[in-house]
Amino acid sequence: MRIPLDYYRILGLPLAASEEQLRQAYSDRIVQLPRREYSQAAIASRKQFIETAYVVLSNPKERSSYDQLYLSHAYDPDGTATATVTAGKRTETNRDLDSQGLSIEIPQQELVGALLILQELGEYELVLKLGKTYLANHSVTSAKIGTNLLEEDFLATSDHPDIVLTVALACLELGREQWQQGYYENAAVSLESGLEMLASEGIFASVQAEIQADLYKLRPYRVLELLALPLEKTVQRHQGLELLQSILEDRSGIDGTNNDQSGLSIDDFLRFIQQIRHYLTVAEQHKLFEAESKRPSAVATYLAVYALIARGFAQRQPALIRQARQMLMYLGKRQDVHLEQSLCALLLGQTEEATRVLEMSQEYEALAFIREKSQDSPDLLPGLCLYGEQWLQNEVFPHFRDLSRQPAALKDYFANPQVQAYLEALPTDAETSNEWGVINRQPFASPQSQNQHPQNHSAGNSRQNHGKIPDLDLPEPSNYKVPDYSNSSSLPRTNPPPAPPTANHHQPPEIPVASFTPPERTSSTTSHNLNGKTATPRPTQKRRRRKPPSQPVNREHRLDNNRDRPTRQRRTVSSSLDRKTRLVWTVFASLAGILVFWLIVSTTFGWLKDIFFPRPGVEGQPLAIQLNQPPVEIPNGYSDVLPPDGPLTDQTAEEVIQTWLSTKAIALGPNHDVDSLNGILTGSSLSQWRLIAQQDRADNRYRRYDHSVKVEFVTKNDLDPNRAVVLATVKEATQFYENAQKKKSSNESLRVRYDLIRREGTWRIQSMYVVNQISMSF
Repeated sequence: MRIPLDYYRILGLPLAASEEQLRQAYSDRIVQLPRREYSQAAIASRKQFIETAYVVLSNPKERSSYDQLYLSHAYDPDGTATATVTAGKRTETNRDLDSQGLSIEIPQQELVGALLILQELGEYELVLKLGKTYLANHSVTSAKIGTNLLEEDFLATSDHPDIVLTVALACLELGREQWQQGYYENAAVSLESGLEMLASEGIFASVQAEIQADLYKLRPYRVLELLALPLEKTVQRHQGLELLQSILEDRSGIDGTNNDQSGLSIDDFLRFIQQIRHYLTVAEQHKLFEAESKRPSAVATYLAVYALIARGFAQRQPALIRQARQMLMYLGKRQDVHLEQSLCALLLGQTEEATRVLEMSQEYEALAFIREKSQDSPDLLPGLCLYGEQWLQNEVFPHFRDLSRQPAALKDYFANPQVQAYLEALPTDAETSNEWGVINRQPFASPQSQNQHPQNHSAGNSRQNHGKIPDLDLPEPSNYKVPDYSNSSSLPRTNPPPAPPTANHHQPPEIPVASFTPPERTSSTTSHNLNGKTATPRPTQKRRRRKPPSQPVNREHRLDNNRDRPTRQRRTVSSSLDRKTRLVWTVFASLAGILVFWLIVSTTFGWLKDIFFPRPGVEGQPLAIQLNQPPVEIPNGYSDVLPPDGPLTDQTAEEVIQTWLSTKAIALGPNHDVDSLNGILTGSSLSQWRLIAQQDRADNRYRRYDHSVKVEFVTKNDLDPNRAVVLATVKEATQFYENAQKKKSSNESLRVRYDLIRREGTWRIQSMYVVNQISMSF
């Protein structure tokens, strides 16, 4: 099998890397182990590639020969040179190279190590191509297994799980990369592919959970991308609506408190709903928010009212406006919606009712604007009509995708024959006044906070609450930074937002930051042009709450019933406070008395005990023992094993190697003395062998060794006398135990290179690697 890799890419080095850079890169690559889910065979296969690359490039003669192959391919991509790796041994052959780059040839059983190297290099598409091809061929092979070998046994002895894990992780990383680039649907496809592969095999549940968590966090982004597509993409937009519906079900509604795993709080999710409104048509919002209002949900009810009004006016269906008026009756119990009720009455042709309800509103800025435009009229109808047109044009229509550019003219609306026929069949103003009277005369109680969003307060408070809006912090993929969505667009009293993109679907919409508040009205200090542009407003004055129009009968009745209530309440509260104060002082006095009594008793008991049972004193000078220093000097266990001074001789080198092998037997033996490695190893070797010893201890495994050493030669460093290289032949007999039972044995003859460094007068092994290996297992 041909893999597009070369030795320099395996070690992550340039062609002109020095020997020190080569050694450091090898140490780093060896220490950086893959995820813990991989088997020891996969880790060993990856290590074999790294060691082979290091052996070739660390030998000057072999590196020179390899560089010639490398340069010949760089200047002649169609040349005939390739490096071949088979079972850890390197040879050179003459074959045609791939046009992609220098390649190596490997046996099929070493594929998992090559895939691990490619994944670490970020070649996710190549990992998917090679891995899926192998898995497809492997499935055919496993289907032809004979009856003498069970499929479970076949999979247990193969690298199939490691290949599946590598492909799934490549899907995960590729999905996160596409997520950051803004291709949310492509990211979802990659993540779902990896999750499906692991789920079908029933392995690596932790990785499945990690991929599923990213899919949950990706859902809001996918909804925005799908809904922003042109209206002709009905299938994709329907998929976006289904995703939105699944999020709402998981959260139990727009203002629900359940966790949908997206990472969005209630405030953030309300902003998200306000953002997607610009990409939904009026019919889609009508269907969505009307269904959500039945949970019930005050937020969804308010949004459904706006959808009904907009659709009823644009499509000349007054029945929808009448339905919106009925929903406003229920909202009127919590907040001031008289202005919306007045506009609904106006659109239903009930002018007297519209004027009467308008007088009950506490929106003083809107009332001032309406009165200013109605100065030459006996009633407020001219100003209300002008305000209604501007309200529809600038604050209602911009939040619907298909109405954002549509003009709003009351003249055309009332001139429609269908509208006229419906309005003539409606009840008269007198009958409508009786229908609304009970709701409109109710005082506005402050809403309860249970399962309600803060914006469900009265309209007067919610519309003034325009302080600092927290940024919408949508969840981002691990180890990646989500693009900045700082270009915020405030709601609703703004210019109409730009139309959703219709051409390029690979540039998904930015997620603007917006705070959900009920749509506001045009104040008297703001003038709107017909083209939708907003003039610069004057500084807004503080709104004064005006009493509703006088109603003598009801007002006197309330005064009669409540005339004596304040006096009775003051008396009751005063007596209640006196009782509570006395109770608190009684409790404090009791606690103080108990504390004083306990102090007296304990002091007296201690005094009597010292008189009758005196403590023995210390005779003579006490010992000066400190916790941070031992009372006697403890000798270093390795101080007399290795000579501190002088050059490294063959005998000293053999003692160093013998010390390492003895320490290795202790660290990997039954007692697992991992700390003993600190006395002979340093650098990457120490980290590597500590990890191996800790893993064996965690898995209840240990080993027994029988070693013999022969030093072939010692190479001293003329520039640095504290460094040396030792090449030795080590014969190692190993017995492996697991759960105190012997599993297998091996007898190996190894030719090992040791890189030694002298620190604090002691020679230690900085790195080691096997040059040749002959092993027998039984």
